[in-house]
Formats: sequence, C-alpha cells, structure tokens
Amino acid sequence: MKNMSRISDEGALFARKDQYMGFRFCPRCATELVQRELDGCMRLACPNEACDYIYYQNPVPAAGAILVENDKILLVKRAHPPRIGDWTIPAGFMEWDEHPEQTAIREIKEETGLDITLTGFFEVYSGRDDWRNNAILILYLAEVVGGTLAPGDDASEAVYFPLDATPPNIAFQAHVQALADYNRRFRPRR
Repeated sequence: MKNMSRISDEGALFARKDQYMGFRFCPRCATELVQRELDGCMRLACPNEACDYIYYQNPVPAAGAILVENDKILLVKRAHPPRIGDWTIPAGFMEWDEHPEQTAIREIKEETGLDITLTGFFEVYSGRDDWRNNAILILYLAEVVGGTLAPGDDASEAVYFPLDATPPNIAFQAHVQALADYNRRFRPRR
C-alpha cells in the first residue's frame, strides 16, 4: 500500500485492479505467483507444488437499504474516494462476521444516523465500476424506526430527494440501476 498515495489516476487504479490488485507473491510460502488457466479463467497460482496456493479474485459483498418516504429517497453524498461528492444509496461492505441484513442496518446507522427495520429484499447487483474491487450489492427495502438524520462515517450529506429529481451524479452504475428499478417496480407510470 505504500505506493497507493502516489497513484491518483483512476485509469492506473483500474489497471491495477485488473492485474490481481498487485498481488505478486504467495501468502503461504512467498514464492512469486504465476498466471495459469484454471477452471476456464486466468488466475494467479503458486508454482511451488508443496504449496499449490491459488489466488481467487472474487467480488466483495456489500449491502444497503432503500429508504423512501413521501415519494422521496434517501441518498448520501460520498465523503471519501472513490467519487467524492457523488451520491449513493446508503450501503457499504460486509464485515467478516456479518449477514447482509446486519450490514444494511449498520451502514444506514453509520452513514445517516437512522435506525431502520428491513421490510423486504429488493435486488442484487454486480458492480465493476469501482477501482477498489468488483462488488456484489445486496439491497433491501427499509423503514425508519428511530434515530436522527445526520451524515456520518463515509457521508458528507444525507438528503431525501424526490424520486423524480435525484442528482445526476450518482456514483456507481449499480445504484443508478437500483433507482431505475425502484421507479419501475413501485411507482405508477407518469
């Protein structure tokens, strides 16, 4: 990570992601990894037959919740890279020991100050437009049951926007698609 502070070009960051996030050495035996076709995909593998480690670059799970009140949806403005200043549905990456439902509840509390109850499953999205990783975004529908709306954690603002007037700068394509899907499924045609 020591060179990450010098990398500010998003293209370079995406290129790094496409090159196995810069992994070069086996975490078990420190042998230099080699590219090999396994299971129909190019993967990094340890050539040391006594080790036989394989690096699987898998997507990272994330979860969040859609909160709609009076035909307005809650969005948060990003305070940290990537895409500072763009808007998202409140969501974040799962912790090691969490269920996606727990992640959604925790992330909403951290980013908005609100306590929620999940009212249903919404959808799963695959996101590839973040240089940090590819994500699997699991979204729920939710209702506010307490707390006070205030941005926190990764958010600089938390605002309810009319569903017909969401900001144009939505950070990730999965969130753009989720907004479109919500409008299509839950709002009468206008």
